[in-house]
Amino acid sequence: MENRKLVHYIFITLKGMAMGIAELVPGVSGGTIAFVTGIYEEFITSINNVNLRTLKVLKEDGFKMFWQKLNGNFLLALLVGMMISIFSLSKVIAWLLEEHPIPTWAFFFGLVLASVIFVAKSINKWNFLAVFLFIVGTASAFYITTLPPSTSSGSLPFIFFSGAIAICAMVLPGISGSFILVLLGSYKTVLEAVNDKDLSIIVTFAFGAVFGLLSFARILKWMFTNYKDATLAILTGFILGSLNKIWPWKNVIEIIQIGKKEIIIDENISPLSFSGDNQLTFAIVAAIIGFSLIFILEKSASKK
Repeated sequence: MENRKLVHYIFITLKGMAMGIAELVPGVSGGTIAFVTGIYEEFITSINNVNLRTLKVLKEDGFKMFWQKLNGNFLLALLVGMMISIFSLSKVIAWLLEEHPIPTWAFFFGLVLASVIFVAKSINKWNFLAVFLFIVGTASAFYITTLPPSTSSGSLPFIFFSGAIAICAMVLPGISGSFILVLLGSYKTVLEAVNDKDLSIIVTFAFGAVFGLLSFARILKWMFTNYKDATLAILTGFILGSLNKIWPWKNVIEIIQIGKKEIIIDENISPLSFSGDNQLTFAIVAAIIGFSLIFILEKSASKK
């Protein structure tokens, strides 16, 4: 967008920070935040601008035209926001999930539940195909959330692969990149690498993410261009099915220790049967705040 001022890019950076926070939590998608804040399609289109034709513009017309064609200011502002969140808030999110898991998960449960309504509202026509794909998406996501986490060793080639898969999930509303990392067994490895500034893992993961992003964004752009309602229907189902993962009350069945890492196997239970301090009131308040936040973001995006 050529007519944007500095204040607009500050808001884009803040949206990037919100996406970064979402990606730190297994079960919450940064793509959902991008969708709700009104930057999703520009985000996908801008990623698709990273190609050989754009590089040809750099060679023939210079850096200024190349940067404009790339929508570079937008991508840079978004990336800076995400990096600020990931590097400054990873310890905070890890601490909240460790020390106050129920209110924290309840907040994100409310946020994701509201996102189901928000994305569903974006579908122009609910026909048989849309309903069918919604059911397929819901069932698929629910099944994925029941899979046991992998006990992978966290080798560098596997970290590259994890980055490529997780970034594909990140750009899809409803599928969390962090949750995919949990399933692959790479979540703790990557989070600890960010906290410890382990550059070998961070750089390997980043290269994998770039590879996955450039490959997958083209497919997603094509789907949105040609089958937008069908794509949104299956994504709505993915978001709904993913709620199984972030239900706040869990019963730990098994803890598998692998070196310094712990893989936790758990199941959802009723808050009334939770043996510890279930913090039900705090959880309800947190869920309401999370639910309301999505519609506040929607209102601000609509006004913009």
